[in-house]
Amino acid sequence: MRCSGFAAKRRRSGCNSPPLDSTLPRPEIGCVSENPDAVMPPLEVEIRGLILDPVSNTPIVILKKPNENLFLPIWIGVFEANAIALQLEGVETPRPMTHDLLRAVIASLGGQLEGIVVHSLVENTFHAKVLVRTSQGALVEVDARPSDAIALALRCHAPIRVAESVFREAHSLDFREGEDQEARLREWLESLTPEQLGKYKM
Repeated sequence: MRCSGFAAKRRRSGCNSPPLDSTLPRPEIGCVSENPDAVMPPLEVEIRGLILDPVSNTPIVILKKPNENLFLPIWIGVFEANAIALQLEGVETPRPMTHDLLRAVIASLGGQLEGIVVHSLVENTFHAKVLVRTSQGALVEVDARPSDAIALALRCHAPIRVAESVFREAHSLDFREGEDQEARLREWLESLTPEQLGKYKM
C-alpha cells in the first residue's frame, strides 16, 4: 500500500497549497484532557503507507491495527505528508526540516520522545499528543496534530499508538484475508459522500 516516490512526486508537481488543517488552532503545550477510555491502553499501530485520495487528491496516512486487518485512514496536509514520506523513504535533506528540528531540540535538552498517541476524535477532528520524558524524569504531554506527531515519531523511532475508542468512532476499514487492500481502499474512498469525508478532518 505504501506509495514509494510520494515525496518526489509532490516536489515535481510544485504543489504548495496549504495543509487541510491550517485553519485549526495551533498546538499548545500542556496536559490533554483525560480520555474516558484511559483504562484501556492505546494500541501500537504501524504505518502501512501514504496514498492520495482519488476524489480530492488529498494525502492520506494509513494506520493499521496490530494483528488485525483493520485500517484507519487519516486525511493530512501536503507538507506533513511530504515530511512523513521523506522519512519512510529514507530521504535525507541537506538542511533540517521542521520535524528534524523538533527532534534535535528534544535531544539537546536531554529529553526523549517516548511515543505519540492519537487519543480522540472531537467534533470530527483527530487529536494527538506527544509524550516527552524530560531530563529530570517528568513526562510531559504536548497537544499536536496527528500528522506532525507521526512525522516526529518516525524521526525519533518512537511508537505510534491509537486509542481503541478512535477505531470505534472513526470509520475504520476491516479487510478480509487475502483481499486486495489498495483496490478496496480506493473503491471505499470514491464511495464516500462529502458529509462522510468531513469526519476525517485533522
